[in-house]
Amino acid sequence: MQLLRVVGFINGNMLLLSATIGAGIFVTPKGVLIYSSLNIPVCLSIWVLGGLLSMMNALCLAELATTFPVSGVSYYFLKRTLGSSAAFLSLWIKLFVHLLGIGAQSLLIASYLIQPFYSGCPAPELPKKCLALAALWSFGILSGWSMKTVVHAQTISSLMKIAILCLISITGIILLVTGKNENVSRFENILDAELPDASQFAEAFLQVYYSYLGSSLLINIAGEIKSPSNTIPKSLMSGLSIVILMYLLTNISYLTVLTPQEIISSDSIAVTWMNRVFPSAQWALSLGISASLMNTISCGIISASRVFYCASQDGNLPFIYSMLNEHHSPVVAVFLIVILSSISIITSNLIYLVKYMGLGSWCINLMNMIGLLKMRYQKPDLPRPYKVWLPFVFGTLALSVFLIFTPMIQSPNIEHVYQVAFLLCGLLCYWLQTHLKRHAVCFDKITYYCQLFFNVSPSENQDKLINF
Repeated sequence: MQLLRVVGFINGNMLLLSATIGAGIFVTPKGVLIYSSLNIPVCLSIWVLGGLLSMMNALCLAELATTFPVSGVSYYFLKRTLGSSAAFLSLWIKLFVHLLGIGAQSLLIASYLIQPFYSGCPAPELPKKCLALAALWSFGILSGWSMKTVVHAQTISSLMKIAILCLISITGIILLVTGKNENVSRFENILDAELPDASQFAEAFLQVYYSYLGSSLLINIAGEIKSPSNTIPKSLMSGLSIVILMYLLTNISYLTVLTPQEIISSDSIAVTWMNRVFPSAQWALSLGISASLMNTISCGIISASRVFYCASQDGNLPFIYSMLNEHHSPVVAVFLIVILSSISIITSNLIYLVKYMGLGSWCINLMNMIGLLKMRYQKPDLPRPYKVWLPFVFGTLALSVFLIFTPMIQSPNIEHVYQVAFLLCGLLCYWLQTHLKRHAVCFDKITYYCQLFFNVSPSENQDKLINF
């Protein structure tokens, strides 16, 4: 029993587009504009720069995924370069990053579906939460099925997302080119706007980075990709190039139709845009956005479950999470993610959730780059099917340090104390699970019952699948 390699180049691009184009482009423009001090050129530059730097970071991680082509490769790599404590800390961060991300995606989908019923006022929280939970569990069940089924669903979702963003982008370009006074005037004197400081720039970039988080999906499912040494780098470069272009044109369209003040006061930017341009078709756009975003939940569940799968094989999580069903899917890990994500669907400010997810991801990136440099120095002869340009590694390392520490130095506040406490809690949990592992015999019966209930079997260890 092992995960099957069923994802090729085309499917890899579709998965990448489906995972990356999600809640970010419909949520983060508000936060990016706020932290850019309403400076339009800076805002658009951050979107492009964020995409290019995310591609640079993804190509660095591609070296790990092609050298060790296993699912959950980041955890696998950190354990073998920086030790079990660093690997567990990355698992601790990813646990909350994925759970908050999946919860935010579910709430956003529910918001877009239910908002047309409450025109002119915010939708109530209770029906929004119920709808979010229904979407989460539906796609949790889909993710526990075979990977082939998920890939087919993601292809349809990717085409729908591209169609929606093309509609928004082309409409905005037409309005801008036709030269209507109310549209063109919004771009006059834009160079006179206030410039953000370093800490604001870092916060804005953390917002943008959330919109590109899906690029890590191909890294996390490296054990299910055909010819990973060729497919992963090519898919990252082609897929992310399309995403960067689409994001830039979509933001230009937002700014063409809406003023910066209208954008930062809107909770559903695309719906506000639609009310202004095609007021009679609001229902169509809301349903289209919701349908296209739904499979992003499935991508998040798949990515998180593969990290749990790898950690379970290494003994940092119960063994049951690495067992596979008859469709070669870690179904127990999938349902754990769904249950924990259900808990995370609470009343929250999405801007602050986005900031914490981006910050946690950059902490993991920092550890990955340190491990990559250590591996380059200690094992220079290790076979590397794809070897990233070394300045990219140093660039990602410097960027990670800047984004993590600049806000703390420029504008320290109590939130930074909470973030440090969160990391220390991860190390404490690592010590506790190491201690409790000695007394894990009492949990064997629970494992047996879960194995029978989910009809799963132990999988082959991923170490045997790598040719060093």
